[in-house]
Amino acid sequence: MADTTITKVDSRHSPKGPEGEKYLASGTHLSMRLWENESPAEAKEPVTRSYETVGYVIQGRAELHLEGQMVLLEPGNSWVVPRGASHTYKILEAFTAVEATAPPAQVHGRDDK
Repeated sequence: MADTTITKVDSRHSPKGPEGEKYLASGTHLSMRLWENESPAEAKEPVTRSYETVGYVIQGRAELHLEGQMVLLEPGNSWVVPRGASHTYKILEAFTAVEATAPPAQVHGRDDK
């Protein structure tokens, strides 16, 4: 029999991660998180992650620096950061975005690498 579990997450009550992200719905192979009103800031040191990320900008602007390239992210834009790619973000104005990660970023310390 197929899994028929339904998960609903109210972001008003979501736990927060170590960098202020809100953890949203999470399945076995995919999870979502919300970055809400991130303040403008200089880019941090580039990192690599053991998961793939896709994102969608709701509000604000940011630069995504990925493997020597720079992409401006604005409302309505979506992006992909491949697993293992060196990247960082520079927030230009109050930034809100939703990301999905596969496999889930917060499981087994993947976000700590």
